[in-house]
Amino acid sequence: MSNLTIKNQRNLTMMTDLYQLTMMYAYFKIGNHKSQAVFDMFFRHHGEINYAVFAGLAQAISYIKDLKFEQEDIDYLRSLNKFDEEFLNYLKNFKFSGDIFSAEEGEIVFPYQPILIVKAPLIEAQLIETAILNIINHQTLIATKASKIVHAANGKPVVEFGLRRAQGPDAAVYGSRAAIIGGCKGTSNVLAGQLFDIEPKGTHAHSFILAHNSEQEAFDNFAQIYPNSCLLLVDTYDTLKSGMPAAINTFKKLKEKGHKPVGVRLDSGDLSYLSKQARIMLDNAGFNDCIIFASGDIDENVIQSLSAQNAKIDVYGVGTKLITSNAAPSLGGVYKMSSITINGVEEPRMKVSSSLEKMTNPCFKKVYRLYDENGMAKADLICLHDEKLTKPLELSHQTAGWKKLVLEDYTARELLVPIFKNGKCVYQIKSAAESAKKAENELLKFWEEYKRINIPQIYKVDISAALKKIKNEILIDLS
Repeated sequence: MSNLTIKNQRNLTMMTDLYQLTMMYAYFKIGNHKSQAVFDMFFRHHGEINYAVFAGLAQAISYIKDLKFEQEDIDYLRSLNKFDEEFLNYLKNFKFSGDIFSAEEGEIVFPYQPILIVKAPLIEAQLIETAILNIINHQTLIATKASKIVHAANGKPVVEFGLRRAQGPDAAVYGSRAAIIGGCKGTSNVLAGQLFDIEPKGTHAHSFILAHNSEQEAFDNFAQIYPNSCLLLVDTYDTLKSGMPAAINTFKKLKEKGHKPVGVRLDSGDLSYLSKQARIMLDNAGFNDCIIFASGDIDENVIQSLSAQNAKIDVYGVGTKLITSNAAPSLGGVYKMSSITINGVEEPRMKVSSSLEKMTNPCFKKVYRLYDENGMAKADLICLHDEKLTKPLELSHQTAGWKKLVLEDYTARELLVPIFKNGKCVYQIKSAAESAKKAENELLKFWEEYKRINIPQIYKVDISAALKKIKNEILIDLS
């Protein structure tokens, strides 16, 4: 991770909802603000997201490390006339002192399972809810969208081009990093490249062509400046009648001088037809090794369609639909209390709802991923934190209980690792490239049925018998 990441990290302590502060004040005045509480972050299933690539942990860690109310923050809170001086004085020395367990960036995670757990004094765990959700919801969403696009590309590189269409600078910069974790091979975003050690990608736009008297003059000038990395945008006027012939003329001049052109970029029109015709023209001119780079309102569904049409595209540039995750604008992650210690006794807590999917799982927990004898993921199991696994295991899906699975022989891995212990960070942040490699490796352990773009198979996520027992007892008590 670049030093610039830390240097440019803002203090986000005040990036919270007002009700977090009013609850904190109420806890403080009641006197239970030091009670140990456990909160789970998880996301709920919806049509576009059946699995997610976890991202955002690096920024979340920086946020927790920098958690501190500055004097100007205290002054502003005083001006709201909602808090007394005793509470404001308490905030002057506020810092996080609890524990955090989390999935690592690049981990494959599923609906309803904890992806981050906070165990801390109630007042501390309450404050960090908003920022944690903001950071992880967004970055996990973009990493997941990138993963689906990359999966559809089936081995062909994808470059993230979303900077100008992102919802502001933060969404652009951290969205670029998340896209790399999701599998993109580069970004157009220079600041993201600088901050996160990502190689920025790009050549020229249509304006470069329009700044010249002709397409040919523009291509020749660009090739003169970048003879060894010449990739030309050929659709400013007419892709096949002017752009491609001019690009080929430029490539011939480069070749005569001993240079190897990279290829051409298509940014509009019928990408399937144009790529096929461009491929024929390049091959006939002796440029079989030149690539065809395509961009322009592309997502995983467009890529699947282009592949089905046998389009001759080698690299995809994906912008708007990736950086905005247009079909699924929110991950839907939530942060719910699962236990609180009262008079020295840890008591389970759960949200109860008439909607099964809105119910939460109580208690301090951990999550296991279970693998078969071939190392392929079979199911995830949410357990009590001190629970041991047994063999065999009978599992069912949390919201589709009729689906049963008995595992006789399996191996298990805990998904959540310690991040903070007693307020101290005990985790070494991974680079975007390292997290991308983890995501790539983990995805190989899931069958294609779980990863397909349309109507994927539902991966089994269950809770242990011991956790089910506690959950049922709470429901009976409340009935």
